[in-house]
Amino acid sequence: MDLKDATLLKGFSYINGRWTGGDAGNSFSVFDPADGLCIGEVAKLTAADSKLAVDAAHAAFAGWAACMPQERAALLRKWFELINAHREDLARLMTTEQGKPLSEARGEIDYAASFVEFYSEEAKRPNIESVTSHLPDAEMELWLEPVGVAALITPWNFPSAMITRKAAAALAAGCTVVVHPSAETPFSALALVELAERSGFPAGVINVVTGDAPEVVEPWLTDPRVRALSFTGSTDIGRHLYRRSADTIKRLVLELGGHAPFLVFADCDLDQAVDEAIKAKFATTGQDCLGANRFFVEDPVYDAFCEKFAARVAKLTMGPGMTDQDLGPLMNDNAVAKQRAHVSDAIAKGARCIQGGKVSGMGPLFFEPTVLVDVPDAADIFHHETFGPVAAIASFKDEAEVVARANATEYGLVAYIHTTDPRRIYRLSRALQFGMVAVNRTKVTGAPIPFGGMKQSGLAREGARAGLEAFTDIKYVCRDWA
Repeated sequence: MDLKDATLLKGFSYINGRWTGGDAGNSFSVFDPADGLCIGEVAKLTAADSKLAVDAAHAAFAGWAACMPQERAALLRKWFELINAHREDLARLMTTEQGKPLSEARGEIDYAASFVEFYSEEAKRPNIESVTSHLPDAEMELWLEPVGVAALITPWNFPSAMITRKAAAALAAGCTVVVHPSAETPFSALALVELAERSGFPAGVINVVTGDAPEVVEPWLTDPRVRALSFTGSTDIGRHLYRRSADTIKRLVLELGGHAPFLVFADCDLDQAVDEAIKAKFATTGQDCLGANRFFVEDPVYDAFCEKFAARVAKLTMGPGMTDQDLGPLMNDNAVAKQRAHVSDAIAKGARCIQGGKVSGMGPLFFEPTVLVDVPDAADIFHHETFGPVAAIASFKDEAEVVARANATEYGLVAYIHTTDPRRIYRLSRALQFGMVAVNRTKVTGAPIPFGGMKQSGLAREGARAGLEAFTDIKYVCRDWA
């Protein structure tokens, strides 16, 4: 891998301020999804190693929580500056292990850095609130205090941004962290921790444990010293973590599945809607919880939208991430199998494939950008997240109908609307059961906004002040000076 700073490529876990291969000395291989070649070996730690990480984080917690907020802010600021200084290396490393186009990887590093910068500033905000007393001769205050050790479990599709969005908030609040990155993309997380170490974070404040998720994470779920758990991933795994955390009553932050609807009304700017639909579907090769999964287009513009959209999709380029095409490879064989299954099921139930629909000749993990039209509501793709470059389009007749169809899902992360009617915008923003609503645009996320969904798309919020508060408890103090 061509890096300016080769020391960013780490193959060890990081516990209590030291790089370690764990007691067992085992390792696992990480592969480039574009060509299947091995990038390197990473330490495969055990449950005993995972407990040592909690030991370190727990021991470091009291000192870290007692730091002046300005001290925590300064370290976060230094981390932010180092991430920016190593932007290109971090992006190239990410593209190599995750597969996304290099320009998207650069954008993710910027996005990741923005959370560290944001929480470096939030760390300094006052956290004591006075309350008007209802008792004679009593003074009342509310204090925000860090909950303790926070376990952070991050996915492969955004291997840098999901680390910083969680860790920067927890660290700013005064928590120490134990982190498990996806075994498919551990190098991005380890490079960030290398930069955190250079920033001067004390030993034990940040710990990263690599290996198999059940082996690493299960001890954290039952350990009462782990007071908060933040997870980004599938709803099925989120349910498991929810159940397993019940006995220790952990603070949970769960960012789960998406299955976003994309609503196109006849009064919209159709060319703009097509442009935004391309972004909403094919960013990160469709492997994004915010990705549009169901396209509903009003009857009068249905044929025109499908034609314009398919023509644009036909022009998308595909190739290894380092060549910076529009789309890269999918992450693994399971992702490809899901695309195939959703396409064949939709066609069997009456849909038509007008673009793509199969694995590309570029390699086994390259699936062509695909357009399915006339997709019936009974198709699996309208009930399950595809997490890939397959767009499913159906028509609708009126507003009430499309709202009901859009809401007919257990998920509720984000919805996209394209219309120029201000009253309709207001009605739909109210009626759609999603935590975020994007109107006439696709990009809505960023450090200052509370990211999260409704229903089974998760619990709590990440980013903004709400993201920091997820790692704090409120302590009420009632004081009489007499």
